[in-house]
Amino acid sequence: MIDLRLLREDPDRVRASQRARGEDVALVDALLSADERRRSSGVRFDELRAEQKSLGKLIPKATADEKAELLKRAEQLKADVKAADAERDAADSETQELLLQLGNLVHPDVPVGGEEDFVTLETHGEIRDFSAEGFEPKDHLELGTLLGAIDTERGAKVSGSRFYFLTGVGALLELALVNAAIAQATAAGFTPMLTPALVRPQSMAGTGFLGQAAQDVYHLDKDDLYLVGTSEVALAAYHMDEIIDADRLPLRYAGFSPCFRREAGSHGKDTRGIFRVHQFDKVEMFSYVAPEDSQAEHQRLLEWEKQWLTSLELPFRVIDVASADLGSSASRKFDCEAWIPTQGKYRELTSTSDCTEFQSRRLSIRVRDGKQVRPLATLNGTLCAVPRTIVAILENHQQADGSVRVPEVLRPYLGGREVLEPVTK
Repeated sequence: MIDLRLLREDPDRVRASQRARGEDVALVDALLSADERRRSSGVRFDELRAEQKSLGKLIPKATADEKAELLKRAEQLKADVKAADAERDAADSETQELLLQLGNLVHPDVPVGGEEDFVTLETHGEIRDFSAEGFEPKDHLELGTLLGAIDTERGAKVSGSRFYFLTGVGALLELALVNAAIAQATAAGFTPMLTPALVRPQSMAGTGFLGQAAQDVYHLDKDDLYLVGTSEVALAAYHMDEIIDADRLPLRYAGFSPCFRREAGSHGKDTRGIFRVHQFDKVEMFSYVAPEDSQAEHQRLLEWEKQWLTSLELPFRVIDVASADLGSSASRKFDCEAWIPTQGKYRELTSTSDCTEFQSRRLSIRVRDGKQVRPLATLNGTLCAVPRTIVAILENHQQADGSVRVPEVLRPYLGGREVLEPVTK
């Protein structure tokens, strides 16, 4: 959530942010009104309670005639205090409810617009000209079948559409990717974490995933637990309700977990293969920093993502995601999109978001700097979303005979194997 004081001092900035997100601007005025009622009812409650206490001291000293009048006033005050307390609680509840609906403030440098209004910041690597090499590229599912690496038919039989098995070298490739990604993160100073895949509602709400993203979340009604769509949720809630000493910052974690997404809004999109699925594994970077350091940390996370994709020898571009395509918790987001040859376009492989103080305010995570205690900033960045990375590797490193060259960074984790060979022709 955002700082209410900032809302009061600069409501136009918040309105502009809502407008850029394509969200309801009227929410800002409703929130201002509720906050004013909350504050005024709080003042009235305090005034009435003060009068009530003063009256309580006068009654024992009063004469008989005065006491009757004072007792009458005391009864009225009792009713007024109760009403003011109820009014204050109602206004506070309304304020908090509206505040939770408000997205993070969009960074001023974010391009304004929808999904297609991003700005390309960088491009890396060379896109292969398969026609010049004399063959038509196969898509990842055909390659995965040839390699005995991917089985979507049995995935659908066992679990339904958008589920899959990774088999043989497919399973080994996942393990190689995860180990290589964790090795890079550990070398960069991240603490490796294996995180819970089930979290409580306050953890999911605190990270902002029960707002606009709620339709994609799996909920276990019987247990009132949520399956995470990313280990960001568990890593953000890890320090929930804690005060962290400033000299411990930055705190950096690399979480590995399964991820679950309904993909409710993706009917008919990416139905072939394993690009868009309901369950996948991911290595996620997560940082806790002082608010004034968040933009620099955002650039660091992006550099680590670029280092990873470069080590996989993938052609990719970096985009500055447009305002209406940001998640509610992100102030700014950069995506790294890898070239997918058979689709003839770049597709998202990693993303990194600066969530500023938005999540820490919701989760009550603060930093103690001397005598000052204040919210800190949280940031997240995908290092390796396994299925999409496998898609990009298979398609970009394929050879004419259906084999796939293994990037050097992965070879130590695949027993030195340089090429994945077809098991079927």
